[in-house]
Amino acid sequence: MDHVQAIAELKKCGHEVLLVSSGAVAAGFKQLGYPSRPVTVKGKQAAAAVGQSLLIQTYHALFSIYDIMPAQILLTRTDFSKKERYKNAYATFEELLERSMLPIINENDTVSVSELTFGDNDMLSALVSGLVHADQLIILTDINGLYDANPNKNPQAKRIDRLTEVTDEMLGFADGAGSKVGTGGMESKLLAARAALNAGVKVFIGSGYGAQKLIHILDGHGDGTYVEHEALAVLTNNKQWIALTEISGKIFIDNGAEHALLENGKSLLPAGVYRVEGDFEQGDVVEVYSHNKLIGRGEVLYSSLELAHAMGKRTDELTNYPIEVIHRDKWLKIQTK
Repeated sequence: MDHVQAIAELKKCGHEVLLVSSGAVAAGFKQLGYPSRPVTVKGKQAAAAVGQSLLIQTYHALFSIYDIMPAQILLTRTDFSKKERYKNAYATFEELLERSMLPIINENDTVSVSELTFGDNDMLSALVSGLVHADQLIILTDINGLYDANPNKNPQAKRIDRLTEVTDEMLGFADGAGSKVGTGGMESKLLAARAALNAGVKVFIGSGYGAQKLIHILDGHGDGTYVEHEALAVLTNNKQWIALTEISGKIFIDNGAEHALLENGKSLLPAGVYRVEGDFEQGDVVEVYSHNKLIGRGEVLYSSLELAHAMGKRTDELTNYPIEVIHRDKWLKIQTK
């Protein structure tokens, strides 16, 4: 009820709100006669099939007190990896928000398979926040932010109030610390924060209580860690999709191509490519590496087989191949350390 009141206060202030909520399996397994949460895939999916309707019924009852109408959205990983489905999902969210609905998003556990899951609701929330061009992603948990050591084991651990990036080192000391709710701990929340930040969305990770907690967080007074920086990119829908979709392969480039991409704003040409990994088709998204360092990702105009034949060749040596491997309008630089 605490979350419901806080969301109602946000909407009263004129904010558009989306809620990413799990709980379908937990809501449904007892109805199926399971003594505890099922561990098999078919058990979880059956419980989700029952629990999804129960969960949304509960939300309907609670939000109706505040004259808020929820709308259930069930997503799979394919909704983010396929460009047309991505655009359709965006259009649906846009229509619901324009009509003052409250989208309540969950993974479609009744049909998801292990290869196509989000991993946890933290990553799902990051992908949704990027999809809708959110101003802020708020990840509420049972620990008030990121610490420089595990606070459950080290009483001297200090909280980090603000971050401008999420590094691998931070992921290391977040491992094992934080929330035990659901499937994601603090490490998964930082991975989600990194994904949201790359998509141009500010993030808050922490706790809060009472009807005003979300407003306090938006005002910069939340009890947790803020992940943001001043130079957040404003991305087009297509570049949002490039930032958030699953990659299909990797391309390795030389110094000249790196300079052209990062410094001169040029497209990637076959001459600058020296290695290809993975099996991808034209229109897929791949990661681009220079000296084994990830520098960005983009939508390719080549298949992996075509690029294996064309890489290293000058433009005048190409026949029946596109000039660009990745056009600059379909390229996204990624900040990593």
